[in-house]
Amino acid sequence: MLFLSDTTFQEAWQIFIEEFPYALWETFYATLLATLFAVIIGLPLGILLVVGEKDNILPLPKPVLSILNWLINIFRSIPFLILMILVLPLSKVIVGTKVGTIASIVPLVIAAAPFVARLIEGSIREVDSHLIEAALSMGATPFQIIWKVLIPEAMPSIVSNLTIALTTILGYTAMSGAIGGGGLGKIAISYGYYRFNMSVMIMAVIILILLVQAFQSLGTLLANKIDKRVKR
Repeated sequence: MLFLSDTTFQEAWQIFIEEFPYALWETFYATLLATLFAVIIGLPLGILLVVGEKDNILPLPKPVLSILNWLINIFRSIPFLILMILVLPLSKVIVGTKVGTIASIVPLVIAAAPFVARLIEGSIREVDSHLIEAALSMGATPFQIIWKVLIPEAMPSIVSNLTIALTTILGYTAMSGAIGGGGLGKIAISYGYYRFNMSVMIMAVIILILLVQAFQSLGTLLANKIDKRVKR
């Protein structure tokens, strides 16, 4: 088989030594930065989708809430590779280039923020409504309820869901290599697919799997640690 031949394996090993460390770093920081900005945008949106409903603690006008839901659904529906192509001009405006790891962070954030918003919305909805009623009866303001009741009570679920978001964004980061992004995706496409070196692609996939496992394990550990309901 092609990926078992001595020549291709030696070439793959050389690429692994010379190219993979920096590609791994690019994938790592692009994933973390994109997740950070997606949370900054998606966290308040997700909370607003819940507390902004009618008869909730911070009701929004129905048209505003409908438009917000509509926009989130629209951006969630666009496949990432198509979205990345669509926002290339925006990447050029924001970061000064359309290619590379930095440029890929812009579409990563745009794709991930609506996803994070929906995950946060689900976490907030899990909070017992009796806790909110108790806080209201004690005179808490809507913002006090959000920061001192909703977020702390939903935190284990939020951490679990953000772990899912992180691994999803990692997958998006790898896909971005197909159309000019950097990182492991670029290595797999440029050195593996275009040069017909299956060994390079296998190495890239193995590293991505290990990263997903590491992120998932860390997220699960953190969620269990902060969950007061976990039996010790």
